[in-house]
Amino acid sequence: MIVDLTTTLRSAPLARPWGADVPYNHVVRVDVTLDDGRVGTGISWTPQIGAHAVRALLDHDVRDAVFGLEPHPEAVWDRLAWHLSEAGRGGLATVAMAGLDLALWSLRGPLVGVLGARRSEVPVYGSGVNLHYSLEELVAQATRWKGLPAVKIKVGKPDLGEDVERVAAVREVIGPDTQLMIDANQRWDLFRARRAVSALERFDLAWIEEPLPADDWRGLAELRRSIGVPVAVGENVYTLYGFRELLASGAVDVIQPNVVRVGGITPFLRIADLARAYDVPVYPHLLMELSGQLALCLRDPVMVEHVEDASLAELGLLAEPYPVAVENGLLTATGHPTRWFE
Repeated sequence: MIVDLTTTLRSAPLARPWGADVPYNHVVRVDVTLDDGRVGTGISWTPQIGAHAVRALLDHDVRDAVFGLEPHPEAVWDRLAWHLSEAGRGGLATVAMAGLDLALWSLRGPLVGVLGARRSEVPVYGSGVNLHYSLEELVAQATRWKGLPAVKIKVGKPDLGEDVERVAAVREVIGPDTQLMIDANQRWDLFRARRAVSALERFDLAWIEEPLPADDWRGLAELRRSIGVPVAVGENVYTLYGFRELLASGAVDVIQPNVVRVGGITPFLRIADLARAYDVPVYPHLLMELSGQLALCLRDPVMVEHVEDASLAELGLLAEPYPVAVENGLLTATGHPTRWFE
């Protein structure tokens, strides 16, 4: 049974800040001790705000609620979700729950072995938080990604003409055979999204990501019906019910759950099962070392997002040997467990 839960907070500086307001990623390490002496370790992650609030939830409400429980991730998750519902059914509550859930799953062994790999490798795509980059910096980044099967860049400049110029420049650099995705990070309304997609779709886009607020199911469904570019949403959806609304409303072609934001591996697998019923592929969001392991085990072959210089290993948040390796644009599992920073 669970006899202790402790936390450690670390802020990892980004080699390439995601903007003036995002120079760090923040991680709360969660250690869960069992009565037989075994210790499982997981993380809660926030790229901008909320880390101290997440840690407070873990140190007080979560710790008290799980003391004495048997370490079954699914049963603990359901009980804890009910217990924390007053704090919210998503957001900080599920981010906190993820740290515990990942810790409990770690007690079962290397994730790929526990879930069962369906493939030996998955491709990675280059991704950058780069809307604040100059055109020259953006082109230089795209040049570094040459040879990868796909790349993704940010859009949503106040001047649509500038977006067109930047997307055109990246398409020229990567050539016609590399997939190109664009990500608006919820910056548009329906009117501006339609105008933007109309101007940008000639660059053969693989998808447009978060063109509208992530919880605007009706707007996303209306946009998807009126454009010819696939719509991807999910990194800012926190609950199984939120993903159900996206899927049932016909708002998405691709869903992108973030394993920490949804609350851990337990809800991630439930979301993946739900998506299967709608024949919608699941592309895990960020956190390549975790997402890569999950992608190896998903039903459908997908790509894994690799944000330049911002993997968990590159941020110093993982201990060697790492659970995955990337070579020639392909991610494979090493067989080693996921070991977090000390």
